[in-house]
Amino acid sequence: MSNKKSTKSSTFSLSLTRAPLALAISAALSTAAWAQTDAIDKPDPSNDMEIMVVTADFRSASLEKMPSSITVIDAQQIQDESAQHFEDVMNSIANFNWSGGSSRPKYFQIRGVGEQEQYQGAPNSSVGYIIDDIDLSGIGMVSSMYDLQQVEVLRGPQGTRYGANALAGLIYLKSNDPTDVFEHGAEVSLGNDDLQTFSGFSSGPLTDSGKLLYRVSLQQHQQNGYRDNLYINKEDTNGRDEFTGRAKLRWYATDNLQLDLTLLHADFDNGYDAWSLTNDPKHTISDQPGVDSQRTTGAGFKATYSGAESFELTSLTSFANTDHHYSYDGDWANPEYWASKQCDIYDADWNSIGKLPCVYDATWSKVGQRKTFTQELRLTSSDAGRIFNESTDWLIGVYFSSLQEDNSLIDYAKYSNGGLNPSFKERTKYLDSTYDAQNYAIFGQLDIDMSNDYLLSLGLRLENRSSDYSDTNLDDFSPSETMWGGHLALSKALSEQHNAYIRVARGYKAGGFNMTLPADFSDKKEFNTETLYNYELGLKSSWLSGALSTNVALFYMDRQDQQVSASQQNPEDLSEFVLFIDNAGSSKNYGLEIDANWYIDSNWHLYSSVGYLNTAYGDYQYEVAEDQFVDLTGRDLAHSPHLTYSLGGTYRANSGWFANVNMSGKSEFYYSDSNDSRSEPYTIVNARLGYEASAWSAYLWGRNLFDEEYGVRGFYFGNEPDNGWAEKQYIRYGDPRQIGVTLNVKFM
Repeated sequence: MSNKKSTKSSTFSLSLTRAPLALAISAALSTAAWAQTDAIDKPDPSNDMEIMVVTADFRSASLEKMPSSITVIDAQQIQDESAQHFEDVMNSIANFNWSGGSSRPKYFQIRGVGEQEQYQGAPNSSVGYIIDDIDLSGIGMVSSMYDLQQVEVLRGPQGTRYGANALAGLIYLKSNDPTDVFEHGAEVSLGNDDLQTFSGFSSGPLTDSGKLLYRVSLQQHQQNGYRDNLYINKEDTNGRDEFTGRAKLRWYATDNLQLDLTLLHADFDNGYDAWSLTNDPKHTISDQPGVDSQRTTGAGFKATYSGAESFELTSLTSFANTDHHYSYDGDWANPEYWASKQCDIYDADWNSIGKLPCVYDATWSKVGQRKTFTQELRLTSSDAGRIFNESTDWLIGVYFSSLQEDNSLIDYAKYSNGGLNPSFKERTKYLDSTYDAQNYAIFGQLDIDMSNDYLLSLGLRLENRSSDYSDTNLDDFSPSETMWGGHLALSKALSEQHNAYIRVARGYKAGGFNMTLPADFSDKKEFNTETLYNYELGLKSSWLSGALSTNVALFYMDRQDQQVSASQQNPEDLSEFVLFIDNAGSSKNYGLEIDANWYIDSNWHLYSSVGYLNTAYGDYQYEVAEDQFVDLTGRDLAHSPHLTYSLGGTYRANSGWFANVNMSGKSEFYYSDSNDSRSEPYTIVNARLGYEASAWSAYLWGRNLFDEEYGVRGFYFGNEPDNGWAEKQYIRYGDPRQIGVTLNVKFM
């Protein structure tokens, strides 16, 4: 097998066959744009602070009035930082992390709480993930940033609004709405790693009356994935091939009835070949590279009726159908590599009697389909419907969701067994499973305008969850439980510039089950519901006549029956470890977040964030092998860096020249709860330079300019015979340096 790397014709080569639709849109729109160079005014930054509006809650409200720790990343910052995917803006969010065991991020941690993986079992997420009211929690990798209005990250339990899937917080992506005037645009980006991104949008009225509006956006993104597979001589085994399409219709049916339809189709056909036995961040030697593909088709329908005098009626309906395939090469190498190594052979008393060429081959693959349906009805008081002497806004609602997921799993392994005849063991495990869950909830909220500039908010949600699981291993579970969550928040306007608040919130995450466990693990079959109490104190301020805004939050979190990933040696096969979810007694998290925005003048804008996080397990240990225990008492939670930070600055000259430089970083953190392997602290620097005219703009940009090598996932185990199978840290690295150019056109 040749290890010679194939030759690229050009890192900026343009393949017309890979994205014909997007390229055609770009060409058509750009032609029209050049003919209308005066159609749009030049960017006109203002030193007046833009009012950030949070849309993920029941009522849209300005960020500075929300009694909660929230980060909003608007469309301007997304564009200024050349963000193509949610992955590109995550590091600017305080106390936010992710675990990189997939081609794109889909397992997130907020304030140290969140999954690191979900290979099997009930798909219960700690961090909610919603795109335009379509719930994609646990499968949020389909997250293009193109044509987005903003990203909202709500920290802490969202028990009143979102219930069981938002124990740690919520990520909400809102795309741009249809406009009542015509707007069109296109964008092309080219870069090293054979990056090619083609995007386009169109928006405007469909009728002369302006009562029916539309918006359509498309994006095709492709690149090789930064790693060359030296064994099979390919450059794109870790590649990305991602299509995202959105369509929106808004109909003002009557003066009192507004109907909004959102359609989403995302087809991510990515490779997954990211691990190396030598921890090489740019080369792999696997013979069966994995895949990480997801195809999601979803829709959301919102009806808003405001014809009643005292209330507004809102109906939210959504569905999503997702097909996904995740696989990886379990031995991270190839037959020739393993045959070049020597493995011990033993007699009946386990005395070494010689060596033979090693045999090792392993693959893991899961193919699944998930269908979700949600329906929410709520009544929200109008100004005329306020109660208690017109001091109190109210809302009440009901919610239903259904989730069905079918999975087929194949786990294959062949490996040296230390014997002579035969000298290896081979096995294949198959598992087909079906999971169904239904959630019913009622919720309500009171927002009370008290005297002396005090506001009191009380919310409560009662939720029942019933589920059924069965598989071909004859595991059968039908858990059912009733859970509750809510919040109590008191805010005080200290002055026109300063708002303080104190908040207590209770979140919950449904219990679950562990399947395919050996008989000795009967006590691990099920685990309990996790609850989280969050205590928060915050201050939101504006300074310098409104040019500078700061948001500061202090928090303390008390988790009970914390659900943790654990592993234990299989007593029926000592070469294997059994993975399962267990309940730790408790853990405590506390820290702070600071967000700041400073519009120095009409040309300069500075922004920053800082997060400090301290986490610690209570009294918790578990057995990994006979008489061997992992004691996590007092230790930090995995993927919980003590420090996260970001700093960025944008300069827009009156002449049209533009520059943005931003940096972000994290301190070290544990990769896993099962060992003490840690990441290294890192800082990433990005930049974007360009020129912005009335109807077009051009940019040169770079991400990770100093080519920082930083870990996003890690394991610690023995996997190499050369060093006697001694345990070693293995790291999956984040994206290296990326340089590219972008051309953007728009017209009306």
